[in-house]
Amino acid sequence: MKHKAKDWTKEELQLYILLMCANADKNETKEELEMISSKVSKETFDKMLELFRSDTEIKRFKKIDRNIQQQNYSALELSAFKKEIYEVFLSDNNFSMLEKRLDWTLDNILY
Repeated sequence: MKHKAKDWTKEELQLYILLMCANADKNETKEELEMISSKVSKETFDKMLELFRSDTEIKRFKKIDRNIQQQNYSALELSAFKKEIYEVFLSDNNFSMLEKRLDWTLDNILY
């Protein structure tokens, strides 16, 4: 059974975006995945990780864009979420060009 993007909760959407952040440099580290998985249930993490890995990059952005528009994020929620995004980006003590590019792209989608 496919899990449609339009059915995602805020938690699932944020998890999917964090997985994209971990994958920005095409190298998801064990530490990044553990950090992300600690924020949600194992069931939710496994479901969204499977979905994430089956999607192309273009499909990922389309799903995120469509889903962001359906959620009503407050400025405080976005600020807190942005901190989580940077935790993932900086977990390896390196903010690569690919991560910076994704950060810029996400800013355009989120705000």
